[in-house]
Amino acid sequence: MKLWSLGACLVLCAVMAVPARAQSLDLGGAPGAAPQPIQITASEGIQWQQENQVVVASGNAKAVRGAVTVTADQLIAHYRKKATPAGAKPVSAAATDILNQGGVALYEIEATGHVHIFTATDNAWGDHAVYSMDSAVLVLTGQHLKLTTLHDTVTARDSVEYYSVKRQAIARGNALIVADDGRSINADTLIGYLAPAAAPAPAAPSADALAQAGQLRKVDAIGHVVIHTTEDTATGDTGVYLPQQGRARLGGDVHIIQGPNEMSGSDALVDMKTGIATLLAAPGGQVAGTITPGSVPSK
Repeated sequence: MKLWSLGACLVLCAVMAVPARAQSLDLGGAPGAAPQPIQITASEGIQWQQENQVVVASGNAKAVRGAVTVTADQLIAHYRKKATPAGAKPVSAAATDILNQGGVALYEIEATGHVHIFTATDNAWGDHAVYSMDSAVLVLTGQHLKLTTLHDTVTARDSVEYYSVKRQAIARGNALIVADDGRSINADTLIGYLAPAAAPAPAAPSADALAQAGQLRKVDAIGHVVIHTTEDTATGDTGVYLPQQGRARLGGDVHIIQGPNEMSGSDALVDMKTGIATLLAAPGGQVAGTITPGSVPSK
């Protein structure tokens, strides 16, 4: 599971309104960083609204920066003017001059309508996405929220969020991760913790933190947790999943179900690779279960 950069796709997108059927721009990265071209196209034009301090690309809007692409019905860049130092020459009112002289600071990006964020291997879909440059937080909302990577599919009802500083991804509302072999974990909320991406050399100054997400190292599952393996279904109130080891631990009111058989206890260890779930009793307690004669007993 990995989330990546909406913000990387629109850094310093400030242009004057030009009525056009389609426009294409190659823009650089943030001030002081190595240039990283951005190509933006929009079938209904790209508009600079000085009074609102926004830049709007409308109609089949598309932004490409490096390996990351964002498409939506509309892309909106919110910026604020930088204070002019005492004695400094005021910047021109022209958008291109403001851009060249660093007169604005981009602080929020919005994508609305049929949002699709993707790289060569990963995809994210939703109705609305907001990326805060100040806090480096991406929030994706709407119906049919979905993320896909090479080996996992993530869905959620309410939102998918990514906090790049904490390297934390959160899926809220009937959140579900399904591996390509059919194993899955479902909960009210899934919180993923991402390891830094491995790199042979330090990241370039222009690299966006969201594009450096790395591998999922741990998932906390909260509320109505359900784990499906090749052999069993295990449920509980909370859970911790370690993807690299393929293991999970459930806590609370735990049940392990295999066909007509059901066992209950306080904790369970689940090996997602072998499909073996082991039920544990609380100190001084015991496990209980119902076994149907002739069926395969629960593990």
